[in-house]
Amino acid sequence: MKEADPKKVFTALKDSINIQQTNPMKIALTGATGHLGSLVMEELKKRVPHANMVALVRTPGKAAHMGIEVRAFDYNKPEGLEEALTGIDRLLLISGNEIGQRATQHLNVINAAGKAGVQWIIYTSLLHADSSSLSLAAEHAATEEAIRKSGIGYTILRNGWYTENYTGSIKGAVAGGAFIGSAANGKISSASRADYAEAAVVVITDERHNGKTYELAGDEHYTLNDLAAEISRQTGKNIPYRNLSEPDYAKTLESLGVPGPYATAIASWDVSASKDDLFDDSHQLSTLIGRPTTPLSASVREAL
Repeated sequence: MKEADPKKVFTALKDSINIQQTNPMKIALTGATGHLGSLVMEELKKRVPHANMVALVRTPGKAAHMGIEVRAFDYNKPEGLEEALTGIDRLLLISGNEIGQRATQHLNVINAAGKAGVQWIIYTSLLHADSSSLSLAAEHAATEEAIRKSGIGYTILRNGWYTENYTGSIKGAVAGGAFIGSAANGKISSASRADYAEAAVVVITDERHNGKTYELAGDEHYTLNDLAAEISRQTGKNIPYRNLSEPDYAKTLESLGVPGPYATAIASWDVSASKDDLFDDSHQLSTLIGRPTTPLSASVREAL
């Protein structure tokens, strides 16, 4: 067999490198300035050259500090989405925050991604979206179906509850002398936003995850009684958990300034939690990130 000419091999390798530098793989994130998106962006910066990253945001000025390319991107303006996605290879579609509008918004993005030639969509869905009783599940399930039908490569990250959804109420609970909710003794396998952000980066930087669906949740489950006990332990105060009926919890939230429709939704999510819809013990999240998920005690400490 004739040996390869070293000069030709070197030239081919150099040309290949030059092509990659001229046309780097582009990874884009929607909602890059949001709670989850900003964490994903910071983690992605540790693993990917900044030239390969694009922040897709509704208000570009808010992302000017990120040091990467920023493109205007509004789920509600489908006419501009295809252009914003031009040249993008991998897209992290972080679900929108306008409940009731998201299925339509996400479909706008998926359609634009197909036209722009995006090769792979990674979508942040909901834990057990195909069977959950949470009112949020239907929009996520509809988005998953639209992605699968699009013909674009995909990975579905079914994120469980963010621990911050509960720890955000800790200071109010301490001030009021009790942690309230409607979750009864439901098991909650939450994890921190940072845990989910790291999982998204692990996936989007490794094509072996293409075509998979992951149920992501914390390693350890707890009840709201357990959460109240941890708050009591760390504060040295007696902060019990007070379980309310769904209507009473919604009314209490509304009296504290939460808008009526949102207060009703929060109460209903707690009722779903009472049915263990926020529980999962598959440990797929910790397997993806290669470490245990953030323990409840650490999240409580941070909130305090």
